[in-house]
Amino acid sequence: MGSRQNLHAAEESEDILSDSLAFLGGKPVVEDEIISYGPLRLTVAPKEGKANTLLADHLFSPALYLAERIERKLISAQDLAVIELGAGSALPSLLMTTLPQPPSLVVVTDYPDDGIIGNLKQNVERNKEARTPGCVVKCHGYEWGRSTREIMDLLPEKSLQGFDVVILSDLLHFHDCHDILISSVTTLLARSKASRVHVAAGRYTHSHVCEDFLSKAGQQGILFEEISSGAEWEGNMTVSGLDHAALTLRKANCRYWVGRWSDITE
Repeated sequence: MGSRQNLHAAEESEDILSDSLAFLGGKPVVEDEIISYGPLRLTVAPKEGKANTLLADHLFSPALYLAERIERKLISAQDLAVIELGAGSALPSLLMTTLPQPPSLVVVTDYPDDGIIGNLKQNVERNKEARTPGCVVKCHGYEWGRSTREIMDLLPEKSLQGFDVVILSDLLHFHDCHDILISSVTTLLARSKASRVHVAAGRYTHSHVCEDFLSKAGQQGILFEEISSGAEWEGNMTVSGLDHAALTLRKANCRYWVGRWSDITE
């Protein structure tokens, strides 16, 4: 990536962060150094290098939104293979590993930067005691648009076709990366009627940016449906530093879609 592209990415990240914080009165989504959600104890990447540019040094509202749906068992992944792209702290996917009926495999990925991946590995290790037996968790550095061969090799033999569930938490704001993100999703998602892509975005991501992603995904065979949920926070697990009103505010800051293959009906 050239210096001009680096500058553009940095400016875009600052705009996204500014818009997100403005919605919340200038405060981070979660201010605590150790972020807790139920049994999980998580950190974000150090505020340096790629973590700044790619916003891996913050936890944004869409991760909480997805976690609430997972906690309420509205996202099912029992005995399935799950992958989260651009995972950051990996709150949604790691929460899945603690469920009574967890996925068989969870792969958490993010940009292959030492700070980002180092923090991701620490989150996986720190929460291994909370993991339900039988659920395998793997961490892997992955840059969107690159070869997925090493990631596909992590799948058990029965799932060689691809991942049953793909999670994208607050990634749509990277407008210039939609094409390569969609390329990765279509390569990783199993060609099955039951396969799903779960996408959450903050309302600070402009509508035309979201629509661009949805349109391009549709052209590649993935049809998305936007799901509306109640205004109130309905999770029961304790979230560090946030009461019910604060969590409801953050939930209201999100949009959510579920995608499936449009050409597979049986």
